Parts: sequence; C-alpha cells; structure tokens
Amino acid sequence: MPNLKLLVLDVLKPHKPILPEFAENISMLDSVIGVNVSLMEVDQKTENVKVSIIGENLNYSEIEKTIEYLGGTIHSIDKVAAGKKIIEEVDTGQDR
Repeated sequence: MPNLKLLVLDVLKPHKPILPEFAENISMLDSVIGVNVSLMEVDQKTENVKVSIIGENLNYSEIEKTIEYLGGTIHSIDKVAAGKKIIEEVDTGQDR
C-alpha cells in the first residue's frame, strides 16, 4: 500500500466555508498532520486555492471526499511525495 506523505492540490471552492474552516475540516482527518491553504485567486462566486497536506499514509480518496463535501473540486494534483521520507527538491541546470 502506498505511503503518501505530501499532497499539493489545486482546488476550486465556494467562498464558504472560509479558509480557516476549510483547512480545519481537512486537518481533522486521521492521517493528516498539517494543512496549508493559500488563496491564489478570487472570483465572484469562487476561490482558487492551493492546498498542501502533510501526513502519514494520506488517504487521497478520503481527502477528495472531504473537499467535495465542503463544496470544492480538485482541479489538479500538483505535487506528491511518498515513501519513508519527504525528499527536498534540488534545483538543476534545467530549472534556470
């Protein structure tokens, strides 16, 4: 079974729940250690947010269901880390 430790998601959500409530709801999941939610863009009816989640054995399906319950939709999975530890990214010549 995969050992997901980090997920970074691009999420479209309604204005309510507000960001603190949105983050708190996700943080209550058993496998979640921490959640960061960053506001990227605001529209008349929606907010585009970046959701970073760290934990042990993260359950993507459970996270997705929680986000959908809160009225959100995952647009993309922008980053994933799995395994025994999170590996820090290193810049290479291609990144310049």
